[in-house]
Amino acid sequence: MGVRLDKEALVRDVARLRKAERVKRARPDVAPVRRDLEGAIGPTLSRARTARVLGVSQTALDRWINAGRLSTVMTPTGRVEVPLPVVLELFEAIEALKQTGRDRHLLAAALDRSQPPPSSPSQPPRGHATAEQRSLAYHRLVADRLDDQLISEARHRIDGWLAQGRIPVYARRWRRVLDRPLEEIAGLMTADSQEARDLRQNSPFAGVLGERERREVIEAIG
Repeated sequence: MGVRLDKEALVRDVARLRKAERVKRARPDVAPVRRDLEGAIGPTLSRARTARVLGVSQTALDRWINAGRLSTVMTPTGRVEVPLPVVLELFEAIEALKQTGRDRHLLAAALDRSQPPPSSPSQPPRGHATAEQRSLAYHRLVADRLDDQLISEARHRIDGWLAQGRIPVYARRWRRVLDRPLEEIAGLMTADSQEARDLRQNSPFAGVLGERERREVIEAIG
């Protein structure tokens, strides 16, 4: 009989490793451990597990989801789940709030930090073009602040993909891109070409920016 993973505990461990990985000299030792733990957790968490990690009831969590304040994705099995990067960001925000002595309405406060400003009333385009424009806008944000830490995060994800046998063609293409100087990487990931569009749709930079910035892109493009 296999060992049942305590995914909530693993999420907390990954958050600790993310904090430790910000110390540059610790990064080479910490990154492989974090990659293994994230692989064990998976790309998303169920709403019930997310609620337990964030210290709220699932009913309360679902209210935030239904209000459009918390990002979810539809899994291949048809379940509505929360992306792991979103859970980690909110968990870290809640822990930071606790350090200030706050002990009530922590998720609400953490979500307020990621709430974007009101969008303009312009009519955005819809459909596939909208998705591509969002992806391009997101990657322009990444390119504007590209540094060694973001590159490290992207390589970390690619290593995980290859270890799990996921999208190996795009993983290897991205690995070649990330071997270039920063200026060239920024240009390639925001280029107006089919190659760049394909790479953006299978990007290791998904989730490396904060939830607030991701939501700003969605609000701006529609």
